[in-house]
Amino acid sequence: MQVGPIGTNCYILEDDTTGKAAVIDPGDEAGRILKALEENKVEVEYILLTHGHYDHTTGVPELHRALPKAKIYIHEADANGAGSQLFPLAGQVEDLLLYDEGDKLTLGALTIEVLHTPGHSKGSVVLKVSDVLFCGDTLFAGSCGRTDLPGGSYAEIMASLKRLGELEGDYHVCPGHDVTSTLERERRSNPFLREAMAH
Repeated sequence: MQVGPIGTNCYILEDDTTGKAAVIDPGDEAGRILKALEENKVEVEYILLTHGHYDHTTGVPELHRALPKAKIYIHEADANGAGSQLFPLAGQVEDLLLYDEGDKLTLGALTIEVLHTPGHSKGSVVLKVSDVLFCGDTLFAGSCGRTDLPGGSYAEIMASLKRLGELEGDYHVCPGHDVTSTLERERRSNPFLREAMAH
Protein backbone atom coordinates (compact mmCIF):
# COMPACT_ATOMS: atom_id res chain seq x y z
CA MET A 1 0.00 0.00 0.00
CA GLN A 2 1.18 3.52 -0.71
CA VAL A 3 1.39 5.71 2.38
CA GLY A 4 2.31 9.26 3.22
CA PRO A 5 2.65 12.46 1.23
CA ILE A 6 5.13 11.06 -1.31
CA GLY A 7 3.58 7.64 -1.70
CA THR A 8 6.06 5.34 -0.02
CA ASN A 9 5.38 1.67 -0.65
CA CYS A 10 4.66 -0.15 2.60
CA TYR A 11 4.56 -3.93 2.27
CA ILE A 12 2.93 -6.53 4.47
CA LEU A 13 4.81 -9.79 4.12
CA GLU A 14 2.76 -12.71 5.37
CA ASP A 15 3.58 -16.37 5.89
CA ASP A 16 0.42 -18.20 4.87
CA THR A 17 1.20 -21.29 6.94
CA THR A 18 1.39 -19.51 10.32
CA GLY A 19 -0.32 -16.14 9.81
CA LYS A 20 2.84 -14.41 11.00
CA ALA A 21 3.68 -11.16 9.23
CA ALA A 22 6.30 -8.47 8.82
CA VAL A 23 5.57 -4.84 8.01
CA ILE A 24 8.21 -3.42 5.68
CA ASP A 25 8.75 0.37 5.57
CA PRO A 26 5.69 1.76 7.39
CA GLY A 27 6.36 5.25 6.09
CA ASP A 28 3.20 6.91 7.43
CA GLU A 29 -0.52 6.37 8.02
CA ALA A 30 -0.05 3.82 10.80
CA GLY A 31 -3.82 3.66 11.29
CA ARG A 32 -4.36 2.42 7.75
CA ILE A 33 -1.59 -0.13 8.13
CA LEU A 34 -3.04 -1.41 11.42
CA LYS A 35 -6.46 -1.72 9.81
CA ALA A 36 -5.02 -3.80 6.96
CA LEU A 37 -3.21 -6.02 9.48
CA GLU A 38 -6.43 -6.49 11.42
CA GLU A 39 -8.39 -7.37 8.29
CA ASN A 40 -5.77 -9.95 7.34
CA LYS A 41 -5.83 -11.35 10.90
CA VAL A 42 -2.05 -11.61 11.05
CA GLU A 43 0.36 -11.68 13.94
CA VAL A 44 3.07 -9.09 13.36
CA GLU A 45 6.47 -10.40 14.32
CA TYR A 46 8.68 -7.76 12.70
CA ILE A 47 8.76 -4.17 11.53
CA LEU A 48 11.57 -4.09 8.97
CA LEU A 49 13.15 -0.95 7.57
CA THR A 50 15.04 -0.86 4.29
CA HIS A 51 16.63 2.42 5.43
CA GLY A 52 16.14 5.20 7.93
CA HIS A 53 14.64 8.06 5.90
CA TYR A 54 11.56 9.60 7.48
CA ASP A 55 9.32 8.72 4.53
CA HIS A 56 9.94 5.03 5.31
CA THR A 57 9.81 5.23 9.12
CA THR A 58 7.20 7.82 10.16
CA GLY A 59 4.59 5.17 11.01
CA VAL A 60 6.93 3.18 13.25
CA PRO A 61 6.31 4.86 16.67
CA GLU A 62 2.54 4.41 16.40
CA LEU A 63 2.86 0.83 15.15
CA HIS A 64 5.31 0.15 17.97
CA ARG A 65 2.77 1.34 20.53
CA ALA A 66 0.02 -0.78 18.96
CA LEU A 67 2.26 -3.84 18.42
CA PRO A 68 4.77 -3.75 21.27
CA LYS A 69 5.93 -7.33 20.66
CA ALA A 70 6.95 -6.72 17.05
CA LYS A 71 10.73 -6.48 16.71
CA ILE A 72 11.95 -3.41 14.83
CA TYR A 73 15.03 -3.84 12.64
CA ILE A 74 17.20 -1.28 10.86
CA HIS A 75 20.81 -1.19 9.70
CA GLU A 76 23.15 0.40 12.21
CA ALA A 77 24.41 3.03 9.76
CA ASP A 78 20.88 4.50 9.52
CA ALA A 79 19.96 4.02 13.17
CA ASN A 80 22.00 6.83 14.68
CA GLY A 81 20.29 9.92 13.28
CA ALA A 82 18.39 10.85 16.44
CA GLY A 83 16.97 14.32 16.10
CA SER A 84 17.68 14.52 12.40
CA GLN A 85 14.74 15.30 10.14
CA LEU A 86 16.00 12.88 7.51
CA PHE A 87 16.75 10.00 9.92
CA PRO A 88 14.38 10.60 12.84
CA LEU A 89 13.80 7.09 14.09
CA ALA A 90 16.49 6.55 16.71
CA GLY A 91 15.16 9.34 18.88
CA GLN A 92 11.58 8.10 18.64
CA VAL A 93 11.76 4.40 19.41
CA GLU A 94 13.78 2.56 22.00
CA ASP A 95 14.95 -1.05 21.58
CA LEU A 96 15.71 -0.75 17.88
CA LEU A 97 17.38 -3.96 16.72
CA LEU A 98 20.13 -3.94 14.13
CA TYR A 99 20.60 -6.23 11.16
CA ASP A 100 23.40 -6.39 8.65
CA GLU A 101 24.75 -8.23 5.65
CA GLY A 102 24.02 -11.96 5.73
CA ASP A 103 21.60 -11.86 8.67
CA LYS A 104 18.58 -14.11 8.34
CA LEU A 105 15.23 -13.65 10.07
CA THR A 106 12.65 -16.43 10.23
CA LEU A 107 9.02 -15.56 9.64
CA GLY A 108 7.01 -18.77 9.94
CA ALA A 109 8.13 -20.84 6.96
CA LEU A 110 9.81 -17.86 5.27
CA THR A 111 13.42 -16.78 5.54
CA ILE A 112 14.22 -13.09 5.18
CA GLU A 113 17.81 -12.51 4.12
CA VAL A 114 19.50 -9.14 4.57
CA LEU A 115 21.71 -7.68 1.84
CA HIS A 116 23.52 -4.48 2.81
CA THR A 117 23.19 -2.21 -0.24
CA PRO A 118 24.52 1.27 0.61
CA GLY A 119 24.29 4.16 -1.85
CA HIS A 120 20.93 5.84 -1.27
CA SER A 121 21.93 5.91 2.41
CA LYS A 122 24.78 4.29 4.33
CA GLY A 123 22.45 1.79 5.96
CA SER A 124 20.23 0.84 3.02
CA VAL A 125 19.37 -2.84 2.80
CA VAL A 126 17.52 -5.09 0.37
CA LEU A 127 15.44 -7.85 1.95
CA LYS A 128 15.42 -11.08 -0.06
CA VAL A 129 12.54 -13.47 0.59
CA SER A 130 12.40 -16.51 -1.74
CA ASP A 131 11.93 -14.93 -5.19
CA VAL A 132 11.11 -11.40 -3.99
CA LEU A 133 13.44 -8.46 -3.39
CA PHE A 134 12.21 -5.64 -1.16
CA CYS A 135 14.57 -3.00 -2.52
CA GLY A 136 13.72 0.10 -0.54
CA ASP A 137 15.16 3.06 -2.43
CA THR A 138 18.11 1.18 -3.92
CA LEU A 139 16.48 -0.12 -7.09
CA PHE A 140 13.33 1.29 -8.71
CA ALA A 141 11.49 0.24 -11.86
CA GLY A 142 13.58 1.99 -14.50
CA SER A 143 15.63 3.97 -12.01
CA CYS A 144 17.55 3.95 -8.74
CA GLY A 145 17.54 5.91 -5.49
CA ARG A 146 18.91 9.42 -5.34
CA THR A 147 22.39 9.78 -3.91
CA ASP A 148 22.50 13.51 -3.18
CA LEU A 149 21.18 13.29 0.39
CA PRO A 150 23.51 13.00 3.42
CA GLY A 151 25.03 9.51 3.45
CA GLY A 152 24.35 8.99 -0.25
CA SER A 153 27.03 7.89 -2.71
CA TYR A 154 26.75 7.26 -6.45
CA ALA A 155 29.76 4.92 -6.42
CA GLU A 156 28.20 2.91 -3.58
CA ILE A 157 24.78 2.63 -5.20
CA MET A 158 26.44 1.46 -8.42
CA ALA A 159 28.23 -1.31 -6.50
CA SER A 160 24.96 -2.26 -4.79
CA LEU A 161 23.06 -2.31 -8.09
CA LYS A 162 25.75 -4.44 -9.70
CA ARG A 163 25.40 -6.91 -6.87
CA LEU A 164 21.61 -7.09 -7.30
CA GLY A 165 21.96 -7.47 -11.06
CA GLU A 166 24.34 -10.38 -10.57
CA LEU A 167 21.97 -12.37 -8.35
CA GLU A 168 21.17 -15.64 -10.10
CA GLY A 169 17.77 -16.02 -11.70
CA ASP A 170 14.79 -13.71 -11.72
CA TYR A 171 13.11 -11.94 -8.81
CA HIS A 172 10.03 -9.83 -8.22
CA VAL A 173 11.32 -6.31 -7.51
CA CYS A 174 9.29 -4.48 -4.84
CA PRO A 175 10.74 -0.96 -4.59
CA GLY A 176 10.19 1.73 -1.98
CA HIS A 177 8.30 3.96 -4.43
CA ASP A 178 6.35 3.58 -7.66
CA VAL A 179 5.53 0.31 -9.42
CA THR A 180 6.87 -3.21 -8.97
CA SER A 181 8.97 -4.91 -11.64
CA THR A 182 11.13 -7.96 -12.19
CA LEU A 183 14.90 -8.17 -11.99
CA GLU A 184 15.06 -9.57 -15.52
CA ARG A 185 13.15 -6.57 -16.90
CA GLU A 186 15.42 -4.18 -14.97
CA ARG A 187 18.56 -5.93 -16.25
CA ARG A 188 17.31 -5.34 -19.78
CA SER A 189 15.95 -1.81 -19.53
CA ASN A 190 17.09 0.05 -16.39
CA PRO A 191 19.87 2.44 -17.45
CA PHE A 192 21.37 2.62 -13.94
CA LEU A 193 21.44 -1.15 -13.49
CA ARG A 194 22.92 -1.57 -16.97
CA GLU A 195 25.62 1.01 -16.21
CA ALA A 196 26.40 -0.74 -12.91
CA MET A 197 26.67 -4.16 -14.56
CA ALA A 198 28.91 -2.87 -17.34
CA HIS A 199 31.72 -2.18 -14.84
